[in-house]
Amino acid sequence: MDRAQLLAFLAVAEELHFGRAAGRLHVAQPHLTRTIRALESQVAAVLFRRTTRRVELTAAGATFVEHARELVAADQRARDAVAAAAEGRSGRVRVGFSGPSAHDTLGTLARAVREAHPLVDLELLPGRYGSTAVAELVRGELDLALARFSAPPTRVGSRPVAQDRFVLALPDSHRLGASTRVSIADLRDEPLIAFPESYGSVVRATLVARCQEAGFTPRFVQSTPDSSTAMALVAAGVGAHLTTRQAVSYLPLAGVAIREIADPLPPLAVHLAWRADDDALLRRVLRTSETALPTIRVADHPASGSGSGMASTRSRAH
Repeated sequence: MDRAQLLAFLAVAEELHFGRAAGRLHVAQPHLTRTIRALESQVAAVLFRRTTRRVELTAAGATFVEHARELVAADQRARDAVAAAAEGRSGRVRVGFSGPSAHDTLGTLARAVREAHPLVDLELLPGRYGSTAVAELVRGELDLALARFSAPPTRVGSRPVAQDRFVLALPDSHRLGASTRVSIADLRDEPLIAFPESYGSVVRATLVARCQEAGFTPRFVQSTPDSSTAMALVAAGVGAHLTTRQAVSYLPLAGVAIREIADPLPPLAVHLAWRADDDALLRRVLRTSETALPTIRVADHPASGSGSGMASTRSRAH
C-alpha cells in the first residue's frame, strides 16, 4: 500500500462520505472509489460497508484506522528526516579536541549548535592534537577540530578562536621552583615528561625545537597520555612538563609548581579547523561557530604573567 491509498482511506474513515472525502482530497469520486477497492484488495478485507444512504467502517476498517495513521506519520517523519539531511539541518558532525583544556571552548560551541540546530548530533572525540587532528580532517575522519597551533594549519580551513601560552609544570620542591620564570636553557639535563611524538602536539614540537636551538636535546624520561596524568607524574617528582596555562587551569595541582617561560616563544593559538568539503551541514555549523566563537587576532607574543593572557582568551571563548 502506498501513501495515497492510506490518505484516501483516512479521508473516507473520517468523513464517512465518499463525496466529501473526494472533495477534501481534490480527486474525482470514481478515482477515490477505485483507490479504496485497491487497498481492500491488498489487505484482503472489506474496510467500509456502503449503502445508498450511508458509509460505515467495518470491524476490519475500524482496526486499520490507527495503523494507517501511524504509517502516514512514519512516512512523513522519514520524508522530513531526508529533507533535513539534504538541506544540512540534521546529521552527525565529528569534533576532535585535545582534552580538558578545550572544554570551555568546546562547551560554548556545543551549546550554540544545540540551540541553533537541534537535529545535529555532535560526536566529541578527545585526544586529537595539532598535526594529528589536521591529518584526520584531511582523511575525512573528522569534520571539525579544536587544536593548538603556533602557525595556521595547512590543507584545512581554520581560524583562531582563543589564545594560550606556554608554562612549565615542576615538582613543587624542584630547584627551579624558586624562580618565577624559567628559561628553556634551564631544562638542559632535566628529566622531562611529554606526550608521545605520535600525538602531533605543538607543545612537544616547540619544546624540542627550542631545546635544539639552545644547543641540547631534551631528555624525555616518561611519555603521558593526557595532561591529568602528566600533572600526577610531575607531582610525584618524575620530571618537568611543558604545557599551557589553559591546560593547567583545569587540573588539580597539589605538589605542582607552575612557572612562566622567560623565552619569547611563538604565539600559541587555539584554532577551530575544518575539513575542506562543500558540505551543507558543516557549513551550517561553521556559520553558527562564527558567533559562538568569534575569530581573534593572535598577538605576536602573548603577554606572560598570572592571568593576563588567559583573561582575554576566556572572555573571547564565551
